[in-house]
Amino acid sequence: MSADKTATGFDSKTFLKTLTRHPGVYQMYDGAGKILYVGKAKNLKNRLSSYFQKSGLPVKTAALVARIHHVEVTVAPSEAEALVLEQNLIKAQRPPFNILLRDDKSYPYIFVSKGEDFPRIGLHRGAKKRKGEYYGPFPNVGAVRESLSFLQKVFRVRQCDDSVFRNRQRPCLQYQIKRCNAPCVGLVTPAEYAEDVRRTEMFLQGKNQVLMREMADAMERAAAELAFEQAAVHRDQIAALQKIQTQQIVEEGSGDVDVIALAREATVACVQVLYIRQGRILGSKSYFPQPKLAESEAEVLAEFIPQFYLGSRTRDLPREVLLSHDFEGTEVIVEAIRQQRHKVLSFHHRLRSHRAKWLNLAANTARQNLAAHLATKQSMLRRYELLQDALGLEEMPQRLECFDISHSGGELTVASCVVFDQNGPVKSDYRRFNIDGIIPGDDYGAMEQALTRRYTRLQEGEGKLPDILFIDGGKGQLSQAQAVLAELGVSDVNLIGVAKGTTRKAGFETLFIDERQGGGHYRERVLDGDSPALHLIQQIRDEAHRFAVTGHKQRRDKQRRTSSLEQIPGVGPKRRRELLRFFGGLQEVSRASADELAKVPSISKKMAEDIYSALHSE
Repeated sequence: MSADKTATGFDSKTFLKTLTRHPGVYQMYDGAGKILYVGKAKNLKNRLSSYFQKSGLPVKTAALVARIHHVEVTVAPSEAEALVLEQNLIKAQRPPFNILLRDDKSYPYIFVSKGEDFPRIGLHRGAKKRKGEYYGPFPNVGAVRESLSFLQKVFRVRQCDDSVFRNRQRPCLQYQIKRCNAPCVGLVTPAEYAEDVRRTEMFLQGKNQVLMREMADAMERAAAELAFEQAAVHRDQIAALQKIQTQQIVEEGSGDVDVIALAREATVACVQVLYIRQGRILGSKSYFPQPKLAESEAEVLAEFIPQFYLGSRTRDLPREVLLSHDFEGTEVIVEAIRQQRHKVLSFHHRLRSHRAKWLNLAANTARQNLAAHLATKQSMLRRYELLQDALGLEEMPQRLECFDISHSGGELTVASCVVFDQNGPVKSDYRRFNIDGIIPGDDYGAMEQALTRRYTRLQEGEGKLPDILFIDGGKGQLSQAQAVLAELGVSDVNLIGVAKGTTRKAGFETLFIDERQGGGHYRERVLDGDSPALHLIQQIRDEAHRFAVTGHKQRRDKQRRTSSLEQIPGVGPKRRRELLRFFGGLQEVSRASADELAKVPSISKKMAEDIYSALHSE
């Protein structure tokens, strides 16, 4: 593999040319758009360059690099802030190449119980049935645990379960390491404990400044009374609070905010969205809208934002949106959101303090990701130019399609069709075809059916014909495709078969190029392993394979979830429910005799015989 290319065709050399030397966070994605890894760097260019060196990479790092399809970066003002942001992104996105905590399926809260002499503080999920105060929701369970750990160190409020608390005979380890004042064995009075709980709740309510002033007064009083040990406790508490207060900008504030910044160059724009919840940046995402009519940055945002917030009823809405460019009509968007989602959203443009720093962070990231996006587009255009030269075409191709077949032992066959243009994958034009009515394992028959269905529709005016049609396969698949296209009268599509070499490794593919469609004539061509034209062919071939395999797995999983009772005429949802309830499961239904089936309410003797016959027909 070339030092400047990954197995998926990622052009690291071009990407690194535009990369900043500022600190920040990088997110690596595979060809399916799934997150692979999140990391932080003091110098983004130096750190990312180390992944693409010619030799010396550890085996696991090399495996990661081989899967990279694209990389997004978020610029940060300092390495410390990059570290905090990196951890937040890891918790939110859970990349497979990072160390991960347990996944959490619902938003967690911090719960403080009420009505007890010694209330408990802890993590809570689910319905809020217990008497007490609920603080949150927090973005993930990791954030709750960090907060609980801090509170345990500073205020020493118990976090043990009630059953453990009621049955303690002596202090536990938490008392020994100064994480709890041992109310279970009476080492703290209810009044003293209540004061610790009150201060805990002040912290959870965001009243940190008031809390620190109050504790400073308490420290001075203790010192004046010569209670130096108690004064030292207050001193340590104040120091801990000051430390958490001096976190950098990615931890400042306490609001739920979206920060949206736009960068634009010529006809290409990048909209960067930072998602800030509870004062923390939980995610960063780049959007590349294609403004057809908008002349200014403000007009691009005016088109993007209504689609972003009104296009999905499930999108998490913040309380505020901070904008890099002001535009007219925000009050209309606010009103539309109020009507649709029954929530109040406000937009702000002129900012100060940490909010201005948030916006600056988003703007810098937008500019960086736009530069990387433009470099990728230029790289893609170069690949198309070299593909034209390699195939000897009179004009540069504009649209490519590729087909692939996937099945398990010939069963549940699925064909895929993926589409690329000079900007990359056109996923809105992807298609899958469930293949039926063929001999199991007949890939030629599957390809014939898929091509016939696809190009019959295109000939009828549904969509566009490609300039080049790639078939994942050798001479046999190519001949099948030639026959189908000739039968349909499709004569202006270049047809190419992509066969794996004798080693079946990437870089050794043989191209079978149709020279006279329908006549069975072709010429063979083997491109150099480091050819950008070959990398483009590999990319679309691999994407077709991924899309076919995903479709096959979905079809297989759907069949596994489908009860065999659904295939029996006259057995509707009500009768299926009665059968399963009566026998306890499908396996027991299958074992039952016709007489036993007839005992089920709503199942007649004739219906029972039909069910028994259907279940034992194979």
